[in-house]
Amino acid sequence: MKNFTSNLESELNSRLHFISLENHKNIVLAEMSMKECLEALKKLKRFILKYKFQSETEEIEFFKYIKPHFLSKVIYFNKVYNIEMKRPSGGEQIVGKYLRDELKKLKRYFNNNSDFYAYYRAQNTFMDYKYFVRGKLDMHLSIDTFVFESDPKFTTSHDFKVARIIANDMLEVYLKEELDRLKRTEPDEHKIFAPKVKLNWTDSKASLIELIYALYNKGSFNNGQADIKEIAKYFEVVFNTDLGDVYRSYLEIKNRNARTKFLSGLQNLLNDKMNESDA
Repeated sequence: MKNFTSNLESELNSRLHFISLENHKNIVLAEMSMKECLEALKKLKRFILKYKFQSETEEIEFFKYIKPHFLSKVIYFNKVYNIEMKRPSGGEQIVGKYLRDELKKLKRYFNNNSDFYAYYRAQNTFMDYKYFVRGKLDMHLSIDTFVFESDPKFTTSHDFKVARIIANDMLEVYLKEELDRLKRTEPDEHKIFAPKVKLNWTDSKASLIELIYALYNKGSFNNGQADIKEIAKYFEVVFNTDLGDVYRSYLEIKNRNARTKFLSGLQNLLNDKMNESDA
């Protein structure tokens, strides 16, 4: 099973990459990408309907990890397509409000499914036998309505929720990038100039982004009014580094087993140094 699904996902990612290189509008790219994802999902379904899982563990692995990666892409590109179809004409204020409202929808979905978000993010397994095994729909659990209309041979109660979580993470990145594009170029008087003393950031970019987000959430700059993009840009200039897509890197950090690896390491190092000086 793993060989088939791995090859299918690799082939899909290659097709999506080539589509992304096309010079088309977002709505066209989303439509083209969604068609490829739907075709891959159909191939996956045909395979699984003929395949006999070797154990319940293998079935859980498929519906918890493998299928959601394919389904999430369908959800994501379909949502991008609909967002672009309904995008209003106008300036930064009108379009910005529209995009921020879409971000609020993601937040509402999180709030409505916070228990399962916590279960999934913490990589818990004690409910997997109910969430990710076919034929075990429990009416007492929070189940999306569409599950009752789906093929029971290719659906569990919560594989769609996992796919939705992954898709929402990607949508958050997309919407924030679109909001950034709306912002005008800063006037010269607001540009950041590097100090004369050169300090180059020589640790990993992920570590710096982890630090930036910690300071941002603490509200350490401008009484908490500084935007994450502004903070990241300042650090890029001052420490002579290119952080790339900070939103996407932040999502990768969130999905790590050790989310605050760098900050926890700093805390341990400083405590050790203080204890050493006390001695």
